[in-house]
Amino acid sequence: MVEVASTAPRPLSLASGRLAGLAWGSVEAPVWVALHGWLDNAASFTRLAPHLARALGVRIVALDFRGHGHSAHGPDQTDYALWDYVFDVLDALDELEIERATLLAHSMGAAVSCLLAAALPERVEKLLLIDGLGALNTEAEQSTEQLRKGLLAHRRQASRTPRYADIDRAVGARVAGGVTPVSASTITPVVERNTRASSQGDLEMRTDARLLKPSLVRFTPEQVLAMLASIQAPVLLIEGDRGILGERHWAHKARQQVPDLTRQVLLGGHHLHLEAEAVEAVAATIVDYCKRQMIV
Repeated sequence: MVEVASTAPRPLSLASGRLAGLAWGSVEAPVWVALHGWLDNAASFTRLAPHLARALGVRIVALDFRGHGHSAHGPDQTDYALWDYVFDVLDALDELEIERATLLAHSMGAAVSCLLAAALPERVEKLLLIDGLGALNTEAEQSTEQLRKGLLAHRRQASRTPRYADIDRAVGARVAGGVTPVSASTITPVVERNTRASSQGDLEMRTDARLLKPSLVRFTPEQVLAMLASIQAPVLLIEGDRGILGERHWAHKARQQVPDLTRQVLLGGHHLHLEAEAVEAVAATIVDYCKRQMIV
């Protein structure tokens, strides 16, 4: 059993206050940067980061991507493109004075990590990916329809920010409306960070409502596979047996492209790093991999 660090996370402000985050571990320790999934935030690593900080003697710095958590929203009249998040990571790395990064990433964060590792291999030491590999993509012949959906959605008036009477109702809404199945106890830390008290005394969401709009443009499958093949860093991919990858045709093709990939399937869902019954196994897998590779 991996021992849990006792320290609470420290809040961080990066990129002149544009990006927020949380940090676990000693300020003198080597820094790993953690990247969350779509509609989540830095609290996604609340249960995993203390394990790793204690067992490996590292400092985990988890970012809130733009539009998520406590970070600033993107400029008006702009899309949230996947590659925009790469700039968030680079801004954080520069401010933290990290030349070659270890990236611990879940879902959309894993996709962002793969883009960065492919395009700028000199900036990435290793990738520790949790239930995510490569980017959401669209066939080339569907690109016109994708652009149409995105343009029409972005031209519509923004909907009112959701409000909830209390945190239990906010958590319930996330559980009911989530893209992947998740329990209330698992997702509560993320929802707590994504909400704030409104002037009316209820809770409102911090996340930018534009995150729910379709992307204007996506990579094609061929582009994503080519980028995965370009990754030079070693990759540990931890999947949940009830996650989003499994033996699906696309996941199989994506895994085949990565030159140095170690795959481990554990019991759990898409958010297995937050599941109380799975987080220790996730931590142990990462610790074992890093010690065997001697690349901590």
